[in-house]
Amino acid sequence: MHMQSPIQRRQSRQIHVGNVPVGGGAPIAVQSMTNTDTLDVAATVAQIRQLEAAGADIVRVSVPTMEAAETFGQIKRQVAVPLVADIHFDYKIALRVAELGVDCLRINPGNIGREDRVRAVVDAAREHGIPIRIGVNAGSLEKDLQKKYGEPTPEALVESAMRHIEHLDRLDFQDFKVSVKASDVFMAVAAYRQLAQRIDQPLHLGITEAGGLRSGTVKSSIGLGMLLMEGIGDTIRVSLAADPVEEIKVGYDMLKSLRLRSKGINFVACPSCSRQNFDVIGTMNALEERLDDIMTPLDVSVIGCVVNGPGEAKESDIGLTGGDPANLVYIDGKPASKLRNDHLVDDLEALIRDKVREKEARERDTIAREA
Repeated sequence: MHMQSPIQRRQSRQIHVGNVPVGGGAPIAVQSMTNTDTLDVAATVAQIRQLEAAGADIVRVSVPTMEAAETFGQIKRQVAVPLVADIHFDYKIALRVAELGVDCLRINPGNIGREDRVRAVVDAAREHGIPIRIGVNAGSLEKDLQKKYGEPTPEALVESAMRHIEHLDRLDFQDFKVSVKASDVFMAVAAYRQLAQRIDQPLHLGITEAGGLRSGTVKSSIGLGMLLMEGIGDTIRVSLAADPVEEIKVGYDMLKSLRLRSKGINFVACPSCSRQNFDVIGTMNALEERLDDIMTPLDVSVIGCVVNGPGEAKESDIGLTGGDPANLVYIDGKPASKLRNDHLVDDLEALIRDKVREKEARERDTIAREA
């Protein structure tokens, strides 16, 4: 659990989305997108703050009209997390949000229009120090590519991306990242693999329109997991037909399982069986809900019996092993105390929060000594 990830990351040039470094060896950024009406400033700000509290590094906001661009400016002033403006068709919207302090422009140069309009957007991005994300999607390929390939293919996605990249190359603009999303896992994975060999800019990963909470999580975990295992990917979004906060949770769980990020509690829990000495499933559900606010990395094992419990506990910051008449708690791999079932969740939560405070204090002392 404490080992470094064996994954060798693809080397990419680094850009900055606000204060978040992307690529160049920086931690993989987790992002989501608001689904509120951008004209509703209060609702959108509230959702962005929820996403930030869940750990979002970057949040994307749809800006479909000039009116939405003006409200975007109000939203931007009220939040701290970097915001990406999602813009299609009207290049003037991109120019306006650039003036209003957007941290990144998500555009499709192919639907922005004439070369002079693309140039105007790039000039604004350059002037304000804003990166661009080129977003290619299997569901909205250019008509000539649909005709050429007959249907969306990895090659069609990459050709579309390279066409847009050439727009920016001609304008000598290199501060961009690229996504080539598809809802089909094999198509998306193949497209990203091909693109990773052709450019050195950061790649934003996603399996688009992946599905609901359960099916979308599974599909995204398989597709993104394959790419992340190969070291491909600098930012990720798990696209779910669910509360956007769930996208952040799933994204971090994915990265934690690959040891690519360590934010919040890494739970190890058994699926439970007749040997369990306490309600493992109920305990885990309660702990995950109660400890959702913790961002400090911590390994916690919750095992219902003594078969695997002691072994897992010895590798955890805090480990609970089922026992009779009381359950045994390990702290830093050593037996520390016993807990009965009556107030098990309350007592375990208290121990975990104590450990988090201790770890945070130790980190503050280390920083103070090094300052």
